[in-house]
Formats: sequence, structure tokens, C-alpha cells
Amino acid sequence: MTFVLVVDDDPAMRRTLTINLRARDYEVETAGDGRSALQIVDERMPDVILLDLGLPDLDGVAVLTRLRTFTQVPVIVVSARTESDDKVEALDLGADDFITKPFSIEELLARVRATSRRVGREEPELVVEADGLRLDVTDSRATRDGVEIHLTPIEWRIVEVLARRRGRLVRQAELLSAVWGPAYERQTNYLRVHMASIRRKLEVDAGRPVLFLTEPGMGYRFTGS
Repeated sequence: MTFVLVVDDDPAMRRTLTINLRARDYEVETAGDGRSALQIVDERMPDVILLDLGLPDLDGVAVLTRLRTFTQVPVIVVSARTESDDKVEALDLGADDFITKPFSIEELLARVRATSRRVGREEPELVVEADGLRLDVTDSRATRDGVEIHLTPIEWRIVEVLARRRGRLVRQAELLSAVWGPAYERQTNYLRVHMASIRRKLEVDAGRPVLFLTEPGMGYRFTGS
């Protein structure tokens, strides 16, 4: 399992990134300042570091400089700074990539996947087969008895989050945040609509689902093996 260290002084940003990365089977640890980040690295080396530049003690440039004195761990700078000089400095100091806030979660995850591939640690593939249904979550492809089933991008995002945590309850707020972002954590009607569509497409009997289960008032669970 790929271990990602998220270094950011914004608790909301740390939480959003943690939810989205864990939903894809990344192991995540967070730090709110530079010294804490370096301590975590000293105790256990991450596979990828997401590093904000605007930290309250050591800034991200200082953290990156220290890291490069003893490790070549991949570092993706995630910063609100938009000046080209900041980007050039970070890359010159050894950052592997630079993404500017605000960003889309999908873009950031694509950068993490690309960086993971370069160091030989790619997001794990996931294929689920049950009752004639085959879900290739990695390639976003679904078939039943060889017949292809079309899911929308949002439906695939929901399926992926649930499938990568199969057997475990995913709470409504966590699923909403992972798919739409933290501003939508109370929009439970979004989930009801899309889950109904997913069941119509993927369950043998949408009225009696056996794969995508609802835990009333709590969340959803995927039971596929």
C-alpha cells in the first residue's frame, strides 16, 4: 500500500485529501507544520509527500531543502502561490511536481498516480466479479455476462470509493466529500439519486440489492468479493 504524507496547515485541506486518498487505498498520515512532517519522515519514510509551501514554522521550501539532504522521496508541492518564481525554486530544489490551489481532486490524484508510477508504486488495480457482473474499477469498465454497462463519471467515482473499501461502511458525509468535495457533505439527496441509478445498472434486482447496501441513516457498503 502506497504511503502518502500530507503536509498542510489547513485542517480542511488535510481532511479532504485524507478522505480522497484513503478511499483509493492509499495509506495517509498528515502534518500541520514542517517540523512535524520531518519527524514523521524520520520515523517512517513515505512513498509520496504532498507539501504545502505556506507552513507556520518551517516553510515548505525549507522542508524540501532538508528532505533533499538525505532522501529522494517524491515530493509534489501543493501551494496557493502562483508566482512562476516559486514554482521554479521548488522544482530546482528537487520537487517532482507542482500543483496550484485551488485544484480539482481528480487532477491531484492523477499527479499522485503519475508520481507513484515513476517510482514503481502504482495505485492498486481492482477488479470485482460477482453474479455475472465484472467491475474493472481501475479502467472504469463494467460488464454483465459480457455485455458492457455504461456508468457516468460520477457513478464510477461512487463505485470506486465503495469498492476500494469493500465490506466496510462508508459514511454518507465521507462519501459525499470524496466524490463532490467537503462543501457537499450534507447533500444526502445526491447519493440517493445516484445510488438508485447504480443499482438499476449493476444489481440483478435493483429493488433487492445484494452488492450496494444502504445502512439507514449512516452510509453505504459494497459487499462484492
